Amino acid sequence: MRNLPVRVAGWSARHPWQAIAGWMLFVVLCMAAGVAAGGNAATTEDFRIGEAGRAEAIAAEGGLGQKPVERVLISAGAGGFDRAEAETAARDVATRMRTLAEVESVSAPVWSGDGTAVRVDVTMRGPELEGKKHVDPLREQTARVQAAHPQLRVEETGSPSISKGIGELRSDDLARTEMIAVPVTLLTLFVVFGSIALAVVPLVLALSSIAAAIGLSMLASHLFPDAGVGTNVILLIGMAVGVDYTLFYLKREREERARNGGRLDSRGIVDIAAATSGRAVVLSGIAVIVSSATMYLADDVIFSSIATGAITVTLVAVLSSMTVLPALLVKLGGRSARRQKQGAGRITGALLRLTSRRPATVLGIAVVAMLALTAPLLGLNLTDMGRETHPREVPAMQTYDRLNAAFPELKAMHQVVVRAGGDRAGEVGAALGELAQRARSDDRLAGTAELRTSADGRISVLELAVPHYVSTGAAKTSLQTLRSEYVPATVGALAGVEVAVTGDVARYADYPDHQKQRLPLIIGALLLVTFVMTVWAFRSVALAVAGVFLNLLSVGASLGVLVLVFQNSWAERLLDFDSTGSIGSRVPLFLFVILFGLSTDYQVFVISRIREAVLRGVPTRQAVLDGIGSSARVVTSAAFVMVTVFASFVGLHIIEMKQMGFVLAVAVILDAVVIRIMILPALMLLLGERSWWPARRTPPGRPGAALGRHLAEVR
Repeated sequence: MRNLPVRVAGWSARHPWQAIAGWMLFVVLCMAAGVAAGGNAATTEDFRIGEAGRAEAIAAEGGLGQKPVERVLISAGAGGFDRAEAETAARDVATRMRTLAEVESVSAPVWSGDGTAVRVDVTMRGPELEGKKHVDPLREQTARVQAAHPQLRVEETGSPSISKGIGELRSDDLARTEMIAVPVTLLTLFVVFGSIALAVVPLVLALSSIAAAIGLSMLASHLFPDAGVGTNVILLIGMAVGVDYTLFYLKREREERARNGGRLDSRGIVDIAAATSGRAVVLSGIAVIVSSATMYLADDVIFSSIATGAITVTLVAVLSSMTVLPALLVKLGGRSARRQKQGAGRITGALLRLTSRRPATVLGIAVVAMLALTAPLLGLNLTDMGRETHPREVPAMQTYDRLNAAFPELKAMHQVVVRAGGDRAGEVGAALGELAQRARSDDRLAGTAELRTSADGRISVLELAVPHYVSTGAAKTSLQTLRSEYVPATVGALAGVEVAVTGDVARYADYPDHQKQRLPLIIGALLLVTFVMTVWAFRSVALAVAGVFLNLLSVGASLGVLVLVFQNSWAERLLDFDSTGSIGSRVPLFLFVILFGLSTDYQVFVISRIREAVLRGVPTRQAVLDGIGSSARVVTSAAFVMVTVFASFVGLHIIEMKQMGFVLAVAVILDAVVIRIMILPALMLLLGERSWWPARRTPPGRPGAALGRHLAEVR
């Protein structure tokens, strides 16, 4: 297994056209298989979490589950508001909607409290999440009513319309980020290599890896349902690791070609690159894959989708670097590259010289600075992002605001779900009636309640309107009061009855709580994975402990900057967002996992260069300076590519995607510059030969030394 990258690269170098054709066939087959199998989208059941999820399951058992609902709002238009005309328009809406196969039922018109607006509620057929796929015919009928009554404003909103609009906006945003990220990445690679041919290679391999990974992820979705974020993750991670892995390999090939001065042919050069950077890429890929797999521990369909996407695209990217890349290098040869600059750049060189002279001082200052950046993390406010945080560029969200202004009781809802014997329906109904009476006297609730009971009388659902957005304190405290006081004092006091509370507010509250419960388990798994991977790669417990510490430091500082920027309003205009005073509940967990993988990725590559020098007999102190100096250009170039890709997501309208892109860009900058160029070398310089503890230095008979002798012989 240790020599697998060398053997695979050697075969590709000897059979370049076969390797290239094989890769193209592999990509096509992955895409074809994915299209043939189709994706398996997550269902409503897959998203159920906590008490809210348990309540939804009980309600669905009685046929009382949430249905997709669209609401048509009729209000004053350019010609003012005529009540009689509005009544006619409302009847027109109801008549048209009832003719549609997608519609299950249409409510009677409901007037606002001040009589300036009327709405018609349309319940669609099918599961809640399916509504967005079938909402277009409803919107078409609404548009026709608007055309027939131009003096009024007739518009439609609801979960299906909003979900569809957000999906379309996300797709447009991603297309725009690709238009930015791809040219900038290509320009960066051209600056690095001075060759269009070599600049195109990493980009083409990254894009082909993404295409293959999308096909494979569609197959994988039949085991791990896709929550709708898989493709986004593949694009985000695929561009980053796809370009980086190829960049690591290419830079080493160019370096060896310059060092050998034509004494070796292309196959010999590829052999050396595969035995060094090729092996480091495989180790790095394994680190990212294993780290990403810890997201399955979240027991959440969204993170399962993220894990599947990240694992698939990383695996394909590693495969491309092992197979088709050596073949391309043989065909390109040395004809297309200018002479490569060796050693560190001026800034990196200056930092390394300072670190070599004052390692303890540099280490102390850098660690204190990172801890200072971590400090805002103590004020982290973790919440799920409610619907009210969606961008107003979506027309359905503008209608949503006008609807809630006219009908504030629609902002949110509690649902008290009860399961009991069918012969106790009357008893349960009386208890729920008492609960509704208590709610009417609570100003945090709207005073309106609706009771529904299943046909067999076993399941009852009491819906309580909440005139507050789910993110507000009033909505949260009303849920706490409902669960801790109203329910236990009424229906919860009945023996042999199962009660659970769900609804908009409960979903919003239970999801972050679930993530907080799972976070320690995932962090523990990540620390263990990082430790084990480093020990396995370098046979060093000291470096493994250092790796865990450095990753925690990097993640903490990055999250601190995220809190500083997004939980406050000072950067709103700079980054084009409206602060919610909170961080999306998925962002820290996503960052922990992905950054641990990427940090280990950089660490493996840098320490591999240091260990390679040590295996040649270079003292550890000099090996640290030489190894980091020789890898600094490629690490900073790779980091710049990653920052470009991640920063392009800051332009997205979706607040959680914006936060993820921002924090990953910041994290990569801190990790590549502060951690890898300052803290890591300072720490290793202070440790000296103890860096390789429990072994002082790899003995001549160990596999690492054999590799060193092999490289020396080849050169």
